[in-house]
Amino acid sequence: MEQLIQNQMISAAVQLEKHLDSELDRLENLNTDDLDKLREQRIQQLKKQSQQRQEWKSNGHGEYSELADEKEFFAVSKKSPNIVCHFYRDSAPRCRIVDMHLKILATKHLEARFCKVNAERCPFLTERLRIKVIPSIALIKDSKTKDYIVGFTDLGNCDDFSTEMLEWRIAQSGAIEYSGDLLTPPDVKKQKKPSNLKTIRGGYDSDDSDIDFDD
Repeated sequence: MEQLIQNQMISAAVQLEKHLDSELDRLENLNTDDLDKLREQRIQQLKKQSQQRQEWKSNGHGEYSELADEKEFFAVSKKSPNIVCHFYRDSAPRCRIVDMHLKILATKHLEARFCKVNAERCPFLTERLRIKVIPSIALIKDSKTKDYIVGFTDLGNCDDFSTEMLEWRIAQSGAIEYSGDLLTPPDVKKQKKPSNLKTIRGGYDSDDSDIDFDD
């Protein structure tokens, strides 16, 4: 078996080398017209990317802002297929932790609209999206709610998780682009639950930051 695996690895390496040689030959044999075509394609690609970025910015991407009501949320949904929406309450201190991280991520990920909604002021939207615990983040991909981040359970069950940890968790839904390893959380070392936390309802911290609306 070991010899078979070794032979397969050697075969794969040979095929890769042949492919690279072929690509090098192709590039070396490009004439002026070919280079001009590649240059024009690259210019058009960059222009398209620039136009997309400008369109995103005009729709509020690149910043983390609060939506006044349900009407504004649905208006945003029509313009931005990818949305990261934080449902918060003023009385929940953990919501301010979420705000801090999302403000950073909003500037990094122009491809998604980062916003927040006061759950008490938007009861219809809160009920429609089945928001039960505060803080909760609704993750919308291609205009469909794909996932939720409920409390801090998925973030290591602690308050000092990193921005990278939240970014990784959001990326699980596909709402933002992610170049890292989706299988391995960045804060693996922080995954151990602190011994001084009391937990209820499947591991949510019992303080006022995680509020069950059914209570």
